[in-house]
Amino acid sequence: METTKLSSKGQIIIPKWLRDAYRWEAGLEFVVIDTGEGVLLKPAHPFPPTTVDDVAGSLPYTGGARTVEQMDDDLRRGIGGAWNDRR
Repeated sequence: METTKLSSKGQIIIPKWLRDAYRWEAGLEFVVIDTGEGVLLKPAHPFPPTTVDDVAGSLPYTGGARTVEQMDDDLRRGIGGAWNDRR
Protein backbone atom coordinates (compact mmCIF):
# COMPACT_ATOMS: atom_id res chain seq x y z
CA MET A 1 0.00 0.00 0.00
CA GLU A 2 1.32 3.40 -0.99
CA THR A 3 0.68 6.65 0.81
CA THR A 4 0.39 10.18 -0.48
CA LYS A 5 -0.02 13.58 1.17
CA LEU A 6 -2.58 16.31 0.84
CA SER A 7 -0.86 19.54 -0.23
CA SER A 8 -1.60 22.97 1.23
CA LYS A 9 -3.61 23.62 -1.97
CA GLY A 10 -5.79 20.54 -1.40
CA GLN A 11 -4.08 18.45 -4.07
CA ILE A 12 -3.22 14.76 -3.87
CA ILE A 13 -0.80 12.99 -6.19
CA ILE A 14 -2.14 9.78 -7.68
CA PRO A 15 0.79 7.33 -8.06
CA LYS A 16 2.15 7.05 -11.60
CA TRP A 17 1.52 3.31 -11.84
CA LEU A 18 -2.21 3.94 -11.24
CA ARG A 19 -2.35 6.83 -13.72
CA ASP A 20 -0.65 4.61 -16.29
CA ALA A 21 -2.89 1.62 -15.56
CA TYR A 22 -6.06 3.69 -16.04
CA ARG A 23 -4.57 5.86 -18.81
CA TRP A 24 -5.35 9.02 -16.84
CA GLU A 25 -3.62 12.08 -18.24
CA ALA A 26 -3.20 15.63 -16.96
CA GLY A 27 -6.40 17.64 -17.22
CA LEU A 28 -8.77 14.68 -16.80
CA GLU A 29 -11.86 15.67 -14.78
CA PHE A 30 -13.11 13.49 -11.94
CA VAL A 31 -16.38 13.10 -10.09
CA VAL A 32 -15.71 13.11 -6.32
CA ILE A 33 -18.01 10.83 -4.33
CA ASP A 34 -18.19 10.77 -0.54
CA THR A 35 -18.61 7.12 0.48
CA GLY A 36 -18.89 7.79 4.20
CA GLU A 37 -15.61 5.98 4.77
CA GLY A 38 -13.53 7.92 2.29
CA VAL A 39 -13.57 9.42 -1.15
CA LEU A 40 -14.09 7.71 -4.50
CA LEU A 41 -12.71 9.35 -7.64
CA LYS A 42 -14.27 8.43 -10.98
CA PRO A 43 -13.50 9.94 -14.38
CA ALA A 44 -16.26 12.41 -15.24
CA HIS A 45 -16.34 11.10 -18.83
CA PRO A 46 -14.92 7.55 -18.81
CA PHE A 47 -15.31 7.13 -22.58
CA PRO A 48 -14.69 9.57 -25.40
CA PRO A 49 -17.88 10.94 -26.99
CA THR A 50 -19.06 8.79 -29.91
CA THR A 51 -21.90 8.76 -32.40
CA VAL A 52 -23.88 5.87 -33.87
CA ASP A 53 -21.88 6.27 -37.08
CA ASP A 54 -18.64 5.77 -35.10
CA VAL A 55 -19.71 2.36 -33.82
CA ALA A 56 -22.30 1.05 -36.30
CA GLY A 57 -19.60 -0.33 -38.58
CA SER A 58 -18.47 -2.68 -35.80
CA LEU A 59 -21.82 -4.48 -35.65
CA PRO A 60 -21.76 -7.99 -37.17
CA TYR A 61 -25.03 -7.79 -39.18
CA THR A 62 -24.50 -8.41 -42.92
CA GLY A 63 -28.06 -8.71 -44.28
CA GLY A 64 -30.30 -6.09 -45.81
CA ALA A 65 -31.99 -3.29 -43.90
CA ARG A 66 -34.75 -4.41 -41.51
CA THR A 67 -38.12 -2.69 -41.25
CA VAL A 68 -39.46 -1.41 -37.95
CA GLU A 69 -42.11 -4.16 -38.06
CA GLN A 70 -39.43 -6.86 -38.48
CA MET A 71 -37.45 -5.44 -35.57
CA ASP A 72 -40.60 -5.35 -33.42
CA ASP A 73 -41.26 -9.02 -34.27
CA ASP A 74 -37.67 -9.92 -33.39
CA LEU A 75 -37.99 -8.13 -30.05
CA ARG A 76 -41.27 -9.88 -29.25
CA ARG A 77 -39.71 -13.27 -30.00
CA GLY A 78 -36.60 -12.44 -27.98
CA ILE A 79 -38.55 -11.12 -25.00
CA GLY A 80 -40.95 -14.05 -25.16
CA GLY A 81 -38.07 -16.52 -25.14
CA ALA A 82 -36.38 -14.77 -22.23
CA TRP A 83 -39.70 -14.59 -20.36
CA ASN A 84 -40.39 -18.30 -20.87
CA ASP A 85 -36.84 -19.23 -19.77
CA ARG A 86 -37.42 -17.60 -16.37
CA ARG A 87 -40.47 -19.69 -15.56
